[in-house]
Amino acid sequence: MRILHSSDWHLGRSFHRVDLLSAQAAHFDHLAEVVRAEKVDVVLVAGDVYDRALPAVDAVALLDEGLHRLVSAGATVILSSGNHDSARRLGFGSRLLGASGLHVRTDPAGAGRPVLLDDEHGQVAFYPLPYLEPALAAGPLGAERNHTGVIGAALDLVRADLAIRPGVRSVVSAHAFVMGGAGSDSERELAVGGLGQVPLKLFDDFTYVALGHLHGRQELAGQVRYSGSPLAFSFSEAGHRKGSWLVTLGAPGTPARVEPVEAPVPRRLARLRGHLSELLTSVQFVDDEQTWTQITLTDPERPAEPMERLRRRFPHLLELRLEPDRPAVAGPGSYTERIAGQGDLDICCGFLDRVRGRAATHAETVLMQQALEAALIDGMEGVALDLTEPRRST
Repeated sequence: MRILHSSDWHLGRSFHRVDLLSAQAAHFDHLAEVVRAEKVDVVLVAGDVYDRALPAVDAVALLDEGLHRLVSAGATVILSSGNHDSARRLGFGSRLLGASGLHVRTDPAGAGRPVLLDDEHGQVAFYPLPYLEPALAAGPLGAERNHTGVIGAALDLVRADLAIRPGVRSVVSAHAFVMGGAGSDSERELAVGGLGQVPLKLFDDFTYVALGHLHGRQELAGQVRYSGSPLAFSFSEAGHRKGSWLVTLGAPGTPARVEPVEAPVPRRLARLRGHLSELLTSVQFVDDEQTWTQITLTDPERPAEPMERLRRRFPHLLELRLEPDRPAVAGPGSYTERIAGQGDLDICCGFLDRVRGRAATHAETVLMQQALEAALIDGMEGVALDLTEPRRST
């Protein structure tokens, strides 16, 4: 069986106000061509299909057309919701769609209910886990109120189902931040205070684990991988090789064979740095003139009209930063520099300390954490569990 592992399409997202819808349509063309050329049996999408819970009409239309192309090319499509998706909206009609070759999983209660497909070596059980928000899923799952607890409980349901299917190959997909993964600037934080990471060992013993959420394609272990996003959504991804993984499953007990598949790049990214005069004249930047560009100016004093002047050479300049090259000055830097790398909770507590002259108390910290968690959950619909649904196989 051949599986194309993809994730984090973020349909409807822009890149520094550049509309990416045409690039996302081209990526569907690319996926359909890979399905035909490589005789792919299953396209597995590990969450964040849309970029927001209420997607724009054109993003919904693109998903409808794109999924039709993939199924028409001969693939079964299995997709699950991520933290950017509205699970209830994405999951509408899911029970009717399975018969047409499209399996949509958004209900955490179905974690132990596989999509079963056959090849010449027997059955393969696919377990597509939707994003699990601990504040909502911990109680119904009887798990600790953290990401490790709820994902571990969901995987317990998976293992319980596999126990009655001896010799069946297993493929799990999950939308999570797994320890050892390298993040970027374009992923939404999954937990207040950076507590959203889960241990890699949770995913031991499965034939293949298809992860989503982190936007860089990467291998955590031989059978545990992120496909990454098909397009770049921040300049921190300038060094990424965008694409997917082509996974070939052999006979039971044999390791999966995994190969990278490169995705089309609508426009290369470049991050340039230097004085304005150097950037406007140096031949070393010739190859970067048609890229989507981020430029950091280091002139000691802010030049006049820098954006207008730079865009004459770099017409696709999207972000301009100013970091003057001056002698070091004692004392704290800018507010942006002081909070760089801090989580939301640390920033809030630091703000209280700065304006009041004393640190937040334990009670105040708990209240802020609860408020931040509520804000994270506010846009996430349909992630609560309904464990009353009977378990069944499809």
